[in-house]
Amino acid sequence: MTHPELATGGTLPTTREVMDWALFGTATREIAQAVVDSGFEPDVVVAVARGGLPAGGAVAYALGTKAVATLNVEFYTGVDERLADPVVLPPLLDTAALDGQRALLVDDVADTGETLALVRRLLVEHCAEVRTAVLYAKPHSVIDPDVVWRRTDRWITFPWSALPVVTASSAGAERAGA
Repeated sequence: MTHPELATGGTLPTTREVMDWALFGTATREIAQAVVDSGFEPDVVVAVARGGLPAGGAVAYALGTKAVATLNVEFYTGVDERLADPVVLPPLLDTAALDGQRALLVDDVADTGETLALVRRLLVEHCAEVRTAVLYAKPHSVIDPDVVWRRTDRWITFPWSALPVVTASSAGAERAGA
């Protein structure tokens, strides 16, 4: 995979933590192992969309948990640019289906921690138990997740968001071999 800064002849910024797909696979397996080792057996994995979707799915597979739910939350609008507060977006999670369940809440990063804290508050109202897991946690997060694969204070480039958004012209250029 070519990182966008490298594709334009630049160099990778030293202020970034860069996760590739292989490291992602290692991280999600290690998160699942930490959950198992803790004795927690989730009935459902809840992934925070969008960044938590890949991690939530991979952790659910590693745990053998077939019930996976998602909740769409918007907070970041760009690199280190965010709304005043996280906002839950439709489609909404069927919280009634979570009554009495043990939930593992998974996201890609607890940066400010506001998104994770919001979703955790929503789940606690319905679930018998809620635990949290993230690939990365930042030191200034308002929540300390139960399972953290790596702690960093740097901006993170994830493999699913490393490249620009695909457009009609970029898709045509890629097919043409440009």
